[in-house]
Amino acid sequence: MELNKYLDVNAEVLQAVREGKPVVALESTIISHGMPYPQNVETALNVERIIRENGAVPATIAIIGGRLKAGLTPEEIEYFGKKGTAIAKASRRDLAALIARGEDGATTVTTTMIIAHMAGIKIFATGGIGGVHRGAETTMDISADLEELAMTPVMVVCAGAKSILDLGLTLEYLETHGVPVVGFGTKELPAFYTRKSGFAVDYEIDTPEELAKMFKAQSDLGLKGGMLVTNPIPEEYSMDADVINKAIDNAIAEAVSLGIHGKETTPFLLAKIKDLTGGDSLASNIQLVYNNARLAAKTAKAYCEL
Repeated sequence: MELNKYLDVNAEVLQAVREGKPVVALESTIISHGMPYPQNVETALNVERIIRENGAVPATIAIIGGRLKAGLTPEEIEYFGKKGTAIAKASRRDLAALIARGEDGATTVTTTMIIAHMAGIKIFATGGIGGVHRGAETTMDISADLEELAMTPVMVVCAGAKSILDLGLTLEYLETHGVPVVGFGTKELPAFYTRKSGFAVDYEIDTPEELAKMFKAQSDLGLKGGMLVTNPIPEEYSMDADVINKAIDNAIAEAVSLGIHGKETTPFLLAKIKDLTGGDSLASNIQLVYNNARLAAKTAKAYCEL
């Protein structure tokens, strides 16, 4: 495996990839922008621990000093957590600039997929993906995550698209770009904080082994693009749909009144929703990430056994 000259792969991760052992990629925006310090560092280290407990090697992905990193040390995770929102969120368009300037970048779903693919990692666990924003027919605000899913052959395990989005249009966009949307044990797209959305997924699959077989077949066929696995938040941590939807509507109305748009929209809305729900949304967010890490590790293990 020839590595990109801008990429540093952690020794443990590199050995696992070369020996065909299971590895799960993790994003770093959740550390820098997802929650406050020290909760962000505790959560990131817990996610890595959960992946190890389920038979895989964790590879948290980030950009540090202009170097693409696949696999962070605990010290690097601590650095990211402390620096927090001072670190730029890095999408595909930002990678070359961050490398050229020798700067740090927190990887989104998009850039985590790109760097994971460069490092030979096939499976990635996250919280929720971006998508088509409400009102996108006039703003054209569509997350780069969707385009990356159409181009980069990485399986993304998530709790669905964030419910601040237009979920119907997000599914339409993915269908147009040929991205299979799979529900793990569900026929219905989970809506991040809640288990149901009213929208159907393409396929329901009930075991990590079946997920692995489907992704292996997609890879063997040489089909371009990834696979989106939507894993509902555990029932005990699911929020009341009416409560969360009311908070989302209020947060969106405030964002519009303040003129917030583009890449500032999602962090503003998630922070506002956290305030409006008295912190319940953050607790749910952490639990759904843990749940996705477990499934991704089990699926990565099954994939390596095929």
